Amino acid sequence: MPHTAAQKVALHGHELSYTDSGTGSPVLFIHGILGTQRQWHRLIDKIDDTQRVIVPDLFGHGESAKPMGDYSLGAHAATLRDLLDHLEIERVTLVGHSLGGGITMQFHYLFPERVDRVVLIASGGLGREVNPLLRSATLPGADPVLRIAASTAVTSRAMALSKGMSKVGWRPGSDINAIWRGFTALADSESRRAFLATTRAVIDVGGQSITAVGRLDDDHAVPTLVVWGTHDRIIPAWHALSAQRAIPDCRVEVFERAGHFPHLEDPDRFAELLREFIAEGSSS
Repeated sequence: MPHTAAQKVALHGHELSYTDSGTGSPVLFIHGILGTQRQWHRLIDKIDDTQRVIVPDLFGHGESAKPMGDYSLGAHAATLRDLLDHLEIERVTLVGHSLGGGITMQFHYLFPERVDRVVLIASGGLGREVNPLLRSATLPGADPVLRIAASTAVTSRAMALSKGMSKVGWRPGSDINAIWRGFTALADSESRRAFLATTRAVIDVGGQSITAVGRLDDDHAVPTLVVWGTHDRIIPAWHALSAQRAIPDCRVEVFERAGHFPHLEDPDRFAELLREFIAEGSSS
């Protein structure tokens, strides 16, 4: 199925890229660090016959601008609020993956009147633990290391090695494919600067520095679905238990043997869960 062409809107003086397709109650998808709107395409195809689906590239990612400035969760949340204002959408279901989960919770905290339901996929903001590679991005000197690692010379050699391994039967999983696509985007200086600013806004050398625990209370509770892969190597799956304890009206779904991208590992199952979850609100 051909995908809806991306559009751009000027917000805060910078262009934000997004797609807007389908009809029905609106759903806003928020990707994670190194992600783009393209990661959601297989899911959009499965739900935009019954939902209006809005999928942006966050500032600093994909086809959106990569300005100097604020890459905090609150800044991203405010940008998404402004996007919804531009589209004249009052309330949405938020679906956030990884960093996008942290943005989702911050959005709900700041603008609770705009949120119908929340879906968190391998979400940040629920505990200190995070992969050491992301922690290393907060260290001094990370930029020159990234510049070399993401250079065309290095990535071309890695691609050649991958092709050689594929000839003997090795196939990269969803995690490797998604992370690799994001990593190769760091070849240009603007993307690296935005990546480091985004990472350092939520992570320090000891782990995740921002937590939603303690802000999630009954005052503005909405139904919440938490999805995690048991083999997540980026953020440990037991953070789902933190979510279940902290968030009222929270349902947890575990994808066995999936990694940090369970929605890509089994998009059919995820789409079915999302449809059911949204339908519960429509029927209540």
